[in-house]
Amino acid sequence: MLQIEDVLRDRGSRYAVSGGLVAGRAGAAAFLDQVKRPKKFAKATHHSWAAVLQGEAVKHDDGEAGAGDVILRMIQREGLENHIIVVTRWYGGVHLGGDRFAHIVTCVRAYLQALRC
Repeated sequence: MLQIEDVLRDRGSRYAVSGGLVAGRAGAAAFLDQVKRPKKFAKATHHSWAAVLQGEAVKHDDGEAGAGDVILRMIQREGLENHIIVVTRWYGGVHLGGDRFAHIVTCVRAYLQALRC
């Protein structure tokens, strides 16, 4: 698992990103359990994620409406198969509106950049 903590902060909200190879939906569920295992991550407000598993697009917003779609489009553009990306957010008490989508893109880009290195 590749995990980047504290990718960015905005108005009290904090973001992290995690990702890695998974085998099917069971692998995605196990990966999410692994991300949420540390107490810090267990306390996060949202764990939005997406993956393309054996050609099937799967995603979950986890209360962050539209986040899974953003992550999924970026995964598809990269051509990643059997790979999950999870964007974690700790809500800071202030609604970010559309800025949250830009933050999700920033997190996924940071992950993809680290993946290439």
